[in-house]
Amino acid sequence: MKALWWKSRKFWLMWAGYAGAIAIWYASVKWLPIDSFNRLPDPWAVAREWFSPHPAFGVSVFTPIYYVHIFYSVYRATAAFFLAVLLGVPLGILMGWSRTFDMYASALVGLLRPIPPLAWIPLAILIFPGIEIAVIYVTFLVAFFATTMNTYVGVKSIDPDYFRAAASLGSKPRDVLRHVIIPGALPNIFTGLQIAMGAAWFSLAAGEMIAAQYGLGFMIFESYNLIQFPTIVIGMATLGIAGFISSTLIRVVGNRLMRWRVQSFGMKG
Repeated sequence: MKALWWKSRKFWLMWAGYAGAIAIWYASVKWLPIDSFNRLPDPWAVAREWFSPHPAFGVSVFTPIYYVHIFYSVYRATAAFFLAVLLGVPLGILMGWSRTFDMYASALVGLLRPIPPLAWIPLAILIFPGIEIAVIYVTFLVAFFATTMNTYVGVKSIDPDYFRAAASLGSKPRDVLRHVIIPGALPNIFTGLQIAMGAAWFSLAAGEMIAAQYGLGFMIFESYNLIQFPTIVIGMATLGIAGFISSTLIRVVGNRLMRWRVQSFGMKG
C-alpha cells in the first residue's frame, strides 16, 4: 500500500545509502592520515552551520541571502530547461521523422554537442546584453542537446510498421505526429528531459562560478575564495537537492502523461 511506503525495503535501503555516505565522509575527514582531507569540514560542522540561526560564515536556512541564491539558480535552470524543451523536442522530432532534415541537421548538432559549456561562456558574454542571459544561454545549451538527442532516439525507435499502417489508412502528417510519433517517442522524451534537467544544474553551477553575482554556483565559488568550507558543502548539497526535486517532478509528470496516453488508446498496462 502507498500509505506504508516508509516500511518498504527500498525506502530503508535508500536511507542506509545516505547514512553510509555520511559515515565514509566523517571517517575520511577525521581518521584518514591525509592532510587535504583533514582540512575539510565533517558532517556535523556542516549541519551546525546550515541550521544555525547565527551562522559563522553568514549563510544558513535562517539567512535571507541563502534563499536569494536559491531563487536565482532555480530561475535560471527553469528558464533554460523550458527553452530546451521548446526548441529541442521539435528539432529531435524533425530529425527523427525526416531523413532529409536529419542529413542537414545531424552534422551540425554532432559538431556542436561535444563543446563543453564553459567554452561558450566568453562568446555568450560578448553576444548577449548582460550576464544573466549569458548564464541562461550556457545552461540552455547542455539541456537542449540532451533533449534533442533523446527525442531523436525516441522517434527512431518507433516500429516502422506504425508509419506504414498510418500511411495505408490515409493519415495526414499531423495525424501521424499526434497518434504515432508523440506517443511512441514519449518515454524517451521524458527520459531526455530528466537528463536535461540534471545537465542544466551541472552547467548552471559552472556558469555561475564564472559569470554571475548570485546563485548557488556563485555562493560555492565565493566561499572557496573566502575559505568558508562548510558553506561550500551547503551549496553543493542544496544543488543536489534542487536537482533531485526537479528531476522527480519531471518523472512524475511523465508517468502521469504516459498513463493518460495508454488509457486513451484503450490499452491495458
